[in-house]
Amino acid sequence: MLHDLSAGRFAVWATAWLSGRTSYDAALDALTDDRAHRVTGLPGTSDAVPLGWALTALRGLGERRLRLVLPVPGDVRGLPRAPGLAALALEAGQAAVGDAVALVPEDLGPEVTAWTAVDLTGLPPAPPPVEGSLRQVSGALDLAVGDAARTLAALDLARWNPEVPALLAGLGSARAPGLPPDTDPLALSVLARAQRLARVLDLALTDAPGGAVTHSQAAARDEALRPLATAVREATVAACNAVPR
Repeated sequence: MLHDLSAGRFAVWATAWLSGRTSYDAALDALTDDRAHRVTGLPGTSDAVPLGWALTALRGLGERRLRLVLPVPGDVRGLPRAPGLAALALEAGQAAVGDAVALVPEDLGPEVTAWTAVDLTGLPPAPPPVEGSLRQVSGALDLAVGDAARTLAALDLARWNPEVPALLAGLGSARAPGLPPDTDPLALSVLARAQRLARVLDLALTDAPGGAVTHSQAAARDEALRPLATAVREATVAACNAVPR
């Protein structure tokens, strides 16, 4: 689900670069992470360009910040109505959206990420996703975990997947790595917890070995865990879009 979102990382570091909170080299190092990145569709270009070129172009386009958007069917809030953008972003499950351009990543294997840039020139800006404060989403995440605990116990998930207890252990003290050094400590905590819980959801939504979960049990499980999935999504967006004061 939401373990390592290229669009989230791009939104965080591009915003830090555009606001003068980090250097170009630091931002580019954090974004590339030893992968090859190519961007197509960037305004003013006709061919694919390196990610560093795109990072510099953002300032020339007048961008001041980018936001992470995590669209799902039925909820594409935060996406401008640019032709083809919603379909691209829904397929990827993510987008980094500014005022002049939106960027959607696609991993083409373990070493290459392709980005599609969508020109937003002349379009009315989309209202940003409705985001609670970090404290609000942190509390909502805690409540959703508590409500999901009975479902996870009923699935006896730990018995057939020992990774789950390890992910849940020390949940409150987790901190997300790889973000700018001035990131709000609460944002680090919220994002780390969301990432761990996303992994738990992936494991919980995968049928136990041997097909022991019936169709009706799987449907009940999915329904019970949906609030946690929503809380994880909203927490991830809020943490990645939090800008230090």
